[in-house]
Amino acid sequence: MSPSKFQTNLQLNKRIVSIVISTFVCYLSIGLPLAVLPGFVHGKLGYNSVLAGLIISLQYFATLASRPHAGRYADNIGPKKVVIYGLACCGLSGVFYIFADLTTATPWLSLIFLCVGRVLLGVGESLAATGTILWGIGATNPIHTARVISWNGVATYSAMAVGAPLGVFLNLHWRLTGVATVIMIIAVLAIALACSKPAIKVVTGKRIAFRAVVGRIWMHGLGLGFGTIGFGVIATFITLYYADKNWDGAAFTLTLFSLGFVGMRLLFANCIARFGGLRVTIVSFAIEILGLLLIWLGLDPFSVQIGALLTGCGFSLVFPALGVEAVKQVPQQNQGTALGTYSAFLDLGLGLTGPIAGLVIAHFGTPSIYLAAALMVLLAMLITLRMLGLEKRQAQL
Repeated sequence: MSPSKFQTNLQLNKRIVSIVISTFVCYLSIGLPLAVLPGFVHGKLGYNSVLAGLIISLQYFATLASRPHAGRYADNIGPKKVVIYGLACCGLSGVFYIFADLTTATPWLSLIFLCVGRVLLGVGESLAATGTILWGIGATNPIHTARVISWNGVATYSAMAVGAPLGVFLNLHWRLTGVATVIMIIAVLAIALACSKPAIKVVTGKRIAFRAVVGRIWMHGLGLGFGTIGFGVIATFITLYYADKNWDGAAFTLTLFSLGFVGMRLLFANCIARFGGLRVTIVSFAIEILGLLLIWLGLDPFSVQIGALLTGCGFSLVFPALGVEAVKQVPQQNQGTALGTYSAFLDLGLGLTGPIAGLVIAHFGTPSIYLAAALMVLLAMLITLRMLGLEKRQAQL
């Protein structure tokens, strides 16, 4: 790479990172209370573990419900404003966490405050994450869509990795109020940074109906939803899998998955622009399937760890690769709606993975979920092959 090209790439990455830092703050707000709230609901308020799990899930349901709306708002008022509103919702969630911590003597009231905080955080995630991607694309060039989405993903998973242990530390010393205070501070700082950056021009023109947008991108979303299951079963059940096998090292296995995911995003995101999103997705699914099958076979901890690494590598480029193809299907003035709707399939896939995988485990044992996940990813690959076939047919017309 020539020095001038290296400098151009460096400047481009710096511009993207300066915008996706909003995503980092958003997901840090999500990660900070993640390991703290179940213990708060069960230990401090005295409710059962099922309700503690529902409090966590409430955020995901709010995210799922608001994703398409977030994209539409970004199309109408511009992504910068949507990002600022999203960060404000994240900060407000911290306010309600403080209310919850101050009202533990009245458990039902504290629980209501927690619910409001979780809903605000879910809406904040939709607005901030969707708006940031669109802002990054508009601030660079549509040809860099894959790079923007990839850096956004790196920010997401880095923040989640930092957030959980930091949240536990803060809770240990300053209770939930300490966690909430940090959430509020970082949200205010991120809003100030976002306000200092130039907005991009809102694209005007005739927009197609929401139903038409869904009709154009549903196959991309379905491929994403099925492909996400591999990530879901590792993130949710790998510790249970290790416990069933009487092995140590579940945490290291999750670390390897994350390293594979982030490494592929940083090293190979440019392959999407070079070879096309659908082709990259097909190869990614093949790698993910191989990794899941290695985990399912469970010959020894080493093979499972290699399987987790491969699954992380395979899943890494699926979202940006299919996302690039999804936004191509609609006019520029509808891209926010398309991206928000497409992202909702990710939320839906993760939301359904837990309960369905639990049923599979109950009937067939823990290893079976990794075979089932591999079959679902295979289905996602077949859907992507179908889209590639349609694309080639249209190119010949």
